[in-house]
Amino acid sequence: MRQLTSLFIFLLLVFSSANFTLALECEGDPPKNEPEKIQEYIKNCNQKIDALRGEQQTLKATIAILNSKINLAQAQIANTIAKIQSLEKDIATLSTVITDLDLNLKQLTAVYQARIQQSYKKRTPDSLILFFSSDSFSKFLTRLRYINVAKAKDKLVINELSASRNSFDLQKKEKHQKQEEMAKLQRQLVSQKNDLATKQQSKQSLLVATQNNEKKYQELLSQAKAELEAIEAVIAGKGSETQIRQVKQGEVIAKVIEGPSCNSSGSHLHFIVSQKSLSQNPFNYLKSVDHVNCSGSACGSSDSDPFNPSGSWEWPIRPPISFYQGYGRTWAVANTWVGNIYDFHNGIDIESASDEVIAVTDGNLYRGSYTGSGGCTLKYVRIDHQDSDLDTFYLHVNYF
Repeated sequence: MRQLTSLFIFLLLVFSSANFTLALECEGDPPKNEPEKIQEYIKNCNQKIDALRGEQQTLKATIAILNSKINLAQAQIANTIAKIQSLEKDIATLSTVITDLDLNLKQLTAVYQARIQQSYKKRTPDSLILFFSSDSFSKFLTRLRYINVAKAKDKLVINELSASRNSFDLQKKEKHQKQEEMAKLQRQLVSQKNDLATKQQSKQSLLVATQNNEKKYQELLSQAKAELEAIEAVIAGKGSETQIRQVKQGEVIAKVIEGPSCNSSGSHLHFIVSQKSLSQNPFNYLKSVDHVNCSGSACGSSDSDPFNPSGSWEWPIRPPISFYQGYGRTWAVANTWVGNIYDFHNGIDIESASDEVIAVTDGNLYRGSYTGSGGCTLKYVRIDHQDSDLDTFYLHVNYF
C-alpha cells in the first residue's frame, strides 16, 4: 500500500510540474499582470524561434516561427501593459502624497508667518537690557527661558518647513519621472501593437501566397533562391555580356518585362549600384523623386523601408515611383518568408507606369544574361560609369 501511495505522489508531482512548465511555454495567450511569468514566456518564445530557425525550410516550420513571433509580440505587449498599470498606481499614490504634503506645507508656512509677525511685534531685547529691565534675577531667568523656548520653536518650525519643502520637491520630481516613463511605455505599446499586426498580416499573406500548400511554398523558395544566385553571379561578373555603345544620362536603355519572368513573380526593376563587385546603397546616388512607398505591411505604412535619396542621379524608371523593397535589412526580410533565403537586399525593387528603363548617368552600356541552376535566363543591362569605378545593373528587362 505504501508503494502505491509513493507512486501516486511521485506521478502527481511529475504531472503537476509538467503542467506548470507547459503553462509558460510559447503557446496560447501569454500570462497577464504577472511580470515574472511574462518574462519567462518571452524567454521561451525566443528560444523556440531560435530552435525552429535551425529546422528544415518547410511551410509548417515557417508558420510555427510566425506563430511563435506572434506569441512573443503578444507577450511583449502584456509586459508593457503590466508596467504601465504599475506606474499608474505609483503615480496615483504619489499624487495623494503630494496633495497631503502641499497641505502640510501650506499649514507650516502659515504657522511660520504667524510666528514671524509675533516675533516682529515682540522684538527680543538684548540680554543686558533684559537683565536691567527685570525686577529680579528670577524674573530675568524666566524671561530668558521663555525667549529660548520661543527660539527653539521657531527653529523647529523652520526645520519642519524645510523638510516638507524638500519632501514635496522630491515627490514631485519622482512623479514627473514616472509620468515620462509611462509616456515612453505608451508610445512603445503603440509600436508593439503595430508590430503584432504586421506579424499577423505576414502569416496571412504567406497562407494566401502558398494557398497553405507545401509544394507551392517550395516553388516560391526555389524561385527566390534562383534569383539570389543569379543576382549575386551578375554582380560578381559571371554574366555573359556584350558591349553596346556609349550612353548619356536619361537615355532609354531597356524596357521592364511585363508580368512574371525569370526569377521574378511580377513586373518590377531590380536596380543595383556596385563598386568593385560590392553592392552600394542606391539612395546615396539617386535624387529625390515623387513616389509611393509600398515596401512595408501596406502602401504608406509607418513600417516601410526608408526612402531617403540624397544624390544627383536620375532615376532608372520614370516617376512617380512605386517602391516595393529597399536596400539592406528590409521589412520583407524581417517579416516574410524571403528572410529564409537572404538577410540583406542588395538593391531596390521599383516600378512605374512607364516600362522605359533610363540610364542614371553617362557610361558604357552592356547587355547581359545569366542562366543559373533554375534553368531560366535572367536578362539585364549594365552601365560602366565613365567618371567613377561604379557600375549600375538593371535586372528583369528586355532589350530593344
